[in-house]
Amino acid sequence: MDTKQPNLLVVHRRRGLTLIEMAIVVAVIAIVAATAAPSFSAYIDARRLEGAATRLAADVQFARSEAVARNRALRLSFHANAALSCWVVHTGSAAQCSCDIGGAAVCTGSAVEIKTVVLPAGERIGVAANVGSLVFDPLHGTSTPTGTLRLFDGRGRAVHHIVNVMGRVRSCSPGAAMPAWRAC
Repeated sequence: MDTKQPNLLVVHRRRGLTLIEMAIVVAVIAIVAATAAPSFSAYIDARRLEGAATRLAADVQFARSEAVARNRALRLSFHANAALSCWVVHTGSAAQCSCDIGGAAVCTGSAVEIKTVVLPAGERIGVAANVGSLVFDPLHGTSTPTGTLRLFDGRGRAVHHIVNVMGRVRSCSPGAAMPAWRAC
């Protein structure tokens, strides 16, 4: 009697994914990406707003310290149009410097542009102020007039910089819309 077992038919299965399995994976990835894209866009907009707000607060202090260092009154002026909004640190009167459509500072007369920051409308960040410009006194570093500088994005979030007569900045976010800033 033969005790050997008969040879079983060995079936080798190919490893890999079928076309249907790949289509399901791609569909799941597309669904996850579609749900994550709006929140990622909101995250990027929030970082842009935070960056612009930090830059403006620093530029207020820059204008103040430069006025004292140069022993000359300096002005921080704000401009906006459909294509962009900007601020310019400059000498001279408020009407002597503005931003052109290309974003460059344009100064007339004896005014000299020191620094310009442009926020193109395509970045969905803008600046507005309740004053046309702030003047920093070279002797004391004080600001005339006081003002509220508002940076905002297209989603309704904003950061306010309140500049007091001493030229100091207090920053806040209305309704705590921006977690990195205290609520106004």
